Amino acid sequence: MRSMTGFGRATISEDNASVTIELKTVNNRFLDVNLRLPSDLQHLESDIKRSITDRLARGRVEMNMQFDRSDEVIYELNKPMIAGYLEAMSQLKTEFGLEGEADINAIARLPNVISVKRAEVSETAGELIKSALAAALEDLEAMRGKEGDMLAAVLDANLAEIERRLAVIAGEAANLSSEFQQRLEKRITELLAKAETKVELDPSRLAQEVAFLADRSDISEEIDRLGTHISHFRDVMADVRDVGKRLDFLTQELNREANTIASKTQNMTVKESALAIKSEIEKIREQVQNIE
Repeated sequence: MRSMTGFGRATISEDNASVTIELKTVNNRFLDVNLRLPSDLQHLESDIKRSITDRLARGRVEMNMQFDRSDEVIYELNKPMIAGYLEAMSQLKTEFGLEGEADINAIARLPNVISVKRAEVSETAGELIKSALAAALEDLEAMRGKEGDMLAAVLDANLAEIERRLAVIAGEAANLSSEFQQRLEKRITELLAKAETKVELDPSRLAQEVAFLADRSDISEEIDRLGTHISHFRDVMADVRDVGKRLDFLTQELNREANTIASKTQNMTVKESALAIKSEIEKIREQVQNIE
């Protein structure tokens, strides 16, 4: 299990080139890759994105690259622009009777009059970039793995507290039937006393009513399902990829069972434990949003 938050960096130098790649990831519902590449490396964008998507499943990824080369630099002049500028200066002198000559410094400051022409990125430099990216991804995944281990420890503590509360609920659930019977007998006795009539209770009829109420308020299935979901939750936590979405779904299922338990019974011990479980589930929900 890995966190979606992390940082990775790698620098590789070889011959006349040096590459530094930095990767930063934060939480995001899907995988969103944003690259900042030098202009002469834009053609590598699709390959770089493919390498990242092969390694990461979710999160917003920002990649910065610094690519330095010490090969020969050739400067090119924008001759049509310079010729047009000189022609305009000549017309200016003729039309307005001005004196002076065109200044080379003024020409050099014209936008886009001089451009840098470098050789295309060689295959060797491309492999250098690929190696730097792989190393940066390794560094990133190591950090995300450490963050994931810390999240797993927190989630495991939350699950342990849910199991402790669930044991209390299971213990109380065994007594719910007798509680129903006692409460029903007391209620009927109070009603008969108010009516001032002498009517004997039919034990079989009372047993039927108790059985009916007990069935409606039975929480044994919810208790079993909660235990199953907790076990499944731990199994998913042991995986590496695509964990977050599955844990998010299981968190919803845990919450559904806790809600059902709280609504089915009037037993205060059960209700209090169910509310405590819901509180732990809410903590789990917040942590799950950080998991890849």
